[in-house]
Amino acid sequence: MPLPPVADPDTAIDSTPPGTGAGLAPVNSRYIWLMVFAQFGVFMAFITPLAISLTIRVNGLAPGHPEYLGYITGAGALFVMLTGPFMGIWSDRTRSRYGRRRPFMVGGVVVGVVSLVVMALAPSVVLLGLGWILAQWGWGTALGNLQNSTADRLPESQRGKVAGLTSFATQVAPVFGVIIAQFFTGDPLLLFLVPGAVGVVAVLLFVFFVHEDDSRGLPREPITGRQLLGKYVYNPAQHKDFSWNWLARFLFYFGITLNTTYTAYFFADRLGITVEEVAGVIAMLGLGGVLATTIGAIGGGFMSDRFKRRRLFVLLGGVIMAAGMVTQAFAGDLTVLVVGSLTASMGLGLFAAVDQALLLDVLPERETDAGRFMAITGFATSIPQSVAPLAASAILLVGVTGEERNYTLLFVIAGALVVLAGLAVTRIRSVR
Repeated sequence: MPLPPVADPDTAIDSTPPGTGAGLAPVNSRYIWLMVFAQFGVFMAFITPLAISLTIRVNGLAPGHPEYLGYITGAGALFVMLTGPFMGIWSDRTRSRYGRRRPFMVGGVVVGVVSLVVMALAPSVVLLGLGWILAQWGWGTALGNLQNSTADRLPESQRGKVAGLTSFATQVAPVFGVIIAQFFTGDPLLLFLVPGAVGVVAVLLFVFFVHEDDSRGLPREPITGRQLLGKYVYNPAQHKDFSWNWLARFLFYFGITLNTTYTAYFFADRLGITVEEVAGVIAMLGLGGVLATTIGAIGGGFMSDRFKRRRLFVLLGGVIMAAGMVTQAFAGDLTVLVVGSLTASMGLGLFAAVDQALLLDVLPERETDAGRFMAITGFATSIPQSVAPLAASAILLVGVTGEERNYTLLFVIAGALVVLAGLAVTRIRSVR
């Protein structure tokens, strides 16, 4: 089946062009599809552990302590939150014959593979947590520089389309990862390394076949330690639209993290099955979610470019996703869980795709500090990933006794947050 055209091959390019966002030349289809596959691979390698593999390992190392999963994921997110801007600034300032972004993609993959081996063979929860920190750092660095590349090179006319395709890829990758993982639940090494191998191949294909200009001739001003620390923050009043988008993403990912951290335990609880058995159920639900996410992500991304509207589609995505979360919150059987899951998947795809295009529209200082501001945007993801699992652990204990967990309250709060995220983007003024 031929790939659908998203760029004119006769006029598009795949080398880094100069200029601002408004003056960038279109990239060609090779760049786009290798970018889509690279992000798919990173998410398969990186999110599959979060979706199921970590749960299985925590359950094996510390039975009866699901809260340890929240501690591990929170610690990893905290580490990335502290190091992310430094990595973004380092990438912006890198001068090499291979460009600014590709060296970090390769380095991130190397660290990511090491992390998977550590998690697979960890004899304790502490070492499992250290492995997850390495995974956040390595795979997060590779993903961050793929996204930096889109900030460097995509013109406004292609941002919605590419964001839709990459959002779709990153949402369905964990589904395929879980499908693969269910065949290796008895072998921790294969459980982590088989999805990881897809990530390695996908990123290296992008690195080898997408050219990036030599950056050794670019200017680079000296920077002091104090100036470096100062680049971890910015003046929100100077970049108001970027700030509203940051807040929207923060609320969105806080809700998402509340919703997804305990997914395996939630489904096991509502369906009356074991955590080990739930992988197959999540995989089956995920197959339907692929279609729903496709409709939301690709449809929303292309339509936002076509109608030159971003804010409306982001708000709609938040409302649809909240409806799905609330449906799941009160579900008592598989049928209702399926309806809620598919609805949430459609909203998630729509919100994530169009908001990514919106971010590129409002990104400040694109030519000199794209990596820095993309990393600051990463705070909107890493802070929720650090705090939300701890908050989720506390929310689950509200109003219950013994071994019961209040999943209903957890999912309702998550739904409220994603609606607020959609409302936040309506305050952006420079983009329709």
